[in-house]
Amino acid sequence: MGLFRRNSDKTIDKKSSQVKILFTSDIHGSDIVFKKFLNAGLQFKVDAFIIGGDLAGKALYAIVDLGNGKYRIEEKEVGKEGLAQLTEEIRKRGEYYTIVSEKEYEEMQYNKDLVNQKFKEAMESVVRGWMKIAEEKLKGANIPIYVNLGNDDPEYLFRVIEESDIMKRCEGEIIDIGGHEMISYGYVNPTPWKTPREKDENSLYKDLKEMADKIKDQSKAIYNLHAPPYNTHLDNAPLLDSNLKPVVKGGEIVFTHVGSISVRRIIEEYQPLVGLHGHIHESKGFDKLGRTMIFNPGSEYSEGILHSLYLVLEGDKVKTYMFRHG
Repeated sequence: MGLFRRNSDKTIDKKSSQVKILFTSDIHGSDIVFKKFLNAGLQFKVDAFIIGGDLAGKALYAIVDLGNGKYRIEEKEVGKEGLAQLTEEIRKRGEYYTIVSEKEYEEMQYNKDLVNQKFKEAMESVVRGWMKIAEEKLKGANIPIYVNLGNDDPEYLFRVIEESDIMKRCEGEIIDIGGHEMISYGYVNPTPWKTPREKDENSLYKDLKEMADKIKDQSKAIYNLHAPPYNTHLDNAPLLDSNLKPVVKGGEIVFTHVGSISVRRIIEEYQPLVGLHGHIHESKGFDKLGRTMIFNPGSEYSEGILHSLYLVLEGDKVKTYMFRHG
């Protein structure tokens, strides 16, 4: 892991021993979900927001500027009003768009570097937009937003997050949230999709152990780990065939456990207070590993639905927890 820093956040002024947290994960570029997340946290008067990873969207549409107020996307031509409607629909799904010239569009058909650059520009623009939204909505509230990257996120998004005063990188830090030390880690065990941030289980365990050893009081600790523990209620995903299509038997999709063995092992060994996880969208759930309560709020980002976990901690106890969506 290299350098590992301790960050004692002084912005939380606790008048009681209770700490209120709102956690979500896998928002994948959705402005709607991000705004709902902030609104929900204000409603619950939380002490901290936590985003567990996968900020990045999954698709980019190239819209060709034809001139004279005309645009083309996938053989469809629209005017300025049609463009506004089109881009709004794209963003509602958490996807990106870029407006390019005919020459750029042609080059994007064979130039992967140009496509990656357009993706990068779109991702960075959206995250910077979230920063502005957060600054406006949380003005005067003094509530930090701790942000982790997940397996789908390119590392350069950390640099964007570090530009913000309100959205704070948490991977590579020990964050103190009202007396609860939190470690965060966004890499996952290998997937069929070969995403940007994957490691083998031995490497995962080594990194996790290095972080866990820094915690002073495991009984109050929060493990914000993007991958869910293996063989729990949090890691059920469709079994895929060799063509990466879901296996269907008897008319039903077959599910299997896809979580991390190393994440499970580290939780069983160190027994933190809670584990906060994401990654597997369809596996919203709660479970226990020894004394540790583990959670995955699930995700329906493409529908603009916020899935989140409201968590109240008191000392070495989970006082209250509630899944919410809408």
